[in-house]
Amino acid sequence: MYITGTSHHLLKDRRQALRRNSTGVEKILWQELRGRKMFGLHFFRQYSHGPYILDFYCPAIRLSIELDGAHHAEDAQVDYDKERTGYLRGQDIRELRFWNQEVDNELEKVLSKIRDAIGAKIK
Repeated sequence: MYITGTSHHLLKDRRQALRRNSTGVEKILWQELRGRKMFGLHFFRQYSHGPYILDFYCPAIRLSIELDGAHHAEDAQVDYDKERTGYLRGQDIRELRFWNQEVDNELEKVLSKIRDAIGAKIK
């Protein structure tokens, strides 16, 4: 999510609202990431970095994990996501993206990809 010209306070309010209204797949993945379950690393949900709010973020290894619903296939959203990914790359943040149905239907495969990305970062 990109918020233009906003104050820190507005971003904080938006992050809190996003956490309160987590989607089912966000809740599923959060259960796997929270409590340092992945290699002892601390992940945050709805974490601000610059003008963006990241679904899940581990600052120790600069890894963002995004979950995408169907609207991410729309042209405007595809362009936005490319811009956002470019911004994060410029900040030396690796971004992993998964479709919501991947978390719903192939959770172990998603977790394996996350573990591989973490392993590559901590070597």
